[in-house]
Amino acid sequence: MATRVNIILDQGTDFSTTINLSDSSGTNLNLTGYSANSQMRKTFSSSNSTAFTTALSVANSTLTLSMNNAVTAALSPGRYVYDVELKSSSNAISRILEGLVTVTPEVTK
Repeated sequence: MATRVNIILDQGTDFSTTINLSDSSGTNLNLTGYSANSQMRKTFSSSNSTAFTTALSVANSTLTLSMNNAVTAALSPGRYVYDVELKSSSNAISRILEGLVTVTPEVTK
């Protein structure tokens, strides 16, 4: 089961957040051989999506999600859904994070 983490993202800014990945006992996950993918959509069934840039740190057992300001500026303010999937070297896919993204509107342009 995926861990639920909600995100607040400011429209028109560079966004980055780093999340420590551990199991239910608090032991860091071994991310060797894994890759990550993440998308956000207005609804679960929306055909349009915006991808987060994902980076895994094997040494620190962390995942960094990011978007540059050009990407966040193109987002409409409001609520979105997202998830993060890990893919193993044997192509097994597991969802590790999911939640809501709240895009707050930009005033300064």
